[in-house]
Amino acid sequence: MAQFYLKKTLWIFIFSLLVLSGIQASATQAENSYYLKSGDRVVFYGDSITQQQYYTLDVEDYTLTRFPTLKVSFVNSGWGGDRVTGGAGGPIDLRLNRDVFPYKPTVVTIMLGMNDGEYRPFEESVFHTYSAGYEHIIQSLKNRLPGVRITVIEPSPYDDVTRPPNFAGGYNGVLIQYGKFVADLAHRLNLTLSNMNAPFVADLERANRLDPKLASKIVPDRIHPSPAGHLWMAEALLKSWNAPAVVTAVEIDAAQSRVSRAEKTRVTGLKTGRTLAWTQRDDGLPLPINLKDPLVSLALRSSDFIQALDQETLRVSGLGSSKYTLKIDGESVGDFTANQLARGINLAVLETPMLQQAELVHKLTEEHNRLHFDRWRDIEVPLTGESFPGIQQTERDMDKLQQKLIAQQRTAAQPKPHRYELLPE
Repeated sequence: MAQFYLKKTLWIFIFSLLVLSGIQASATQAENSYYLKSGDRVVFYGDSITQQQYYTLDVEDYTLTRFPTLKVSFVNSGWGGDRVTGGAGGPIDLRLNRDVFPYKPTVVTIMLGMNDGEYRPFEESVFHTYSAGYEHIIQSLKNRLPGVRITVIEPSPYDDVTRPPNFAGGYNGVLIQYGKFVADLAHRLNLTLSNMNAPFVADLERANRLDPKLASKIVPDRIHPSPAGHLWMAEALLKSWNAPAVVTAVEIDAAQSRVSRAEKTRVTGLKTGRTLAWTQRDDGLPLPINLKDPLVSLALRSSDFIQALDQETLRVSGLGSSKYTLKIDGESVGDFTANQLARGINLAVLETPMLQQAELVHKLTEEHNRLHFDRWRDIEVPLTGESFPGIQQTERDMDKLQQKLIAQQRTAAQPKPHRYELLPE
């Protein structure tokens, strides 16, 4: 009998190790499939749509919250009005030498084209300037940054959906032709390609069918998307980078008192009975999305953003009562029927302690990007060549402050253990 219990204990121990190793392997596999790796520095290059910072902040937030152990840094080098030849920030070679190369990026994204088409029907000579200038940028990056990974982006759309086109075919038809060139270039030069036009237009058309008045505010001036529209843009870029959908996935069989699935998390201390309770320590956090914003809500309902990028699922089967209250760390998250819990709920779209933590990460993401922009655009660029005392020291002090904010951001992104309770009504 003693030998039997010893063997049983040994098999339970082995099974636990296999489950734990499976969880770790799943998390490692997801991390390995993601385009960005520890040590990467990303420079986002583009015009005013990139300068808005919204899609770039979304991508940075995703990386920090989903993979908090990855050491990746981000720089936004978007400048309003830019074209492939440059613009108000200087000609293209000055822009690259000042705003890209000094950061020694391992990854560069490029989104240009909105201004290059000149907001008029397609003209071959204008397009030739675009195609030649774009190839010059790619060659310059490869020459100065050997081994750099380049993601080229088909230009985001001009809104010809919620308003009638200004001319036959519409300006977005011009941008689509420019995007085809970008796609061909990516194929020819083995670059990563992201399409921010066609999926965006499809989502905007769905939003326009659901709520035409609100949909017209997604790209309020037809050029610059709102934060809601930038979510679609971030989705396109993240999909091109093999971004996984799962934050966590937990399945519990209450009748059998066992955890049948725990992906990207560790579930411990499961207690069953009238009240179900357990502790989770997740590998990542949900995306910090403002779910109360009506425009964001419309954007999410009109797209597969949540399904594609923000799945924090909990399924509980074998429950004895018909209705339950879910509490996390003692705070009520919501009331659910046993059937809803058996089908599964997505915690990422609920007010949870994990979402609150992700919102803090986003706040720090905003702060360090704002500080970089101020240092770059208010000091470095306008005061270059000036002899005012203390300029360089001011820049160094601002760089140090930004590094402190980034350190706080990384600390804030580290997941914490949370206590879950399912209480019958």
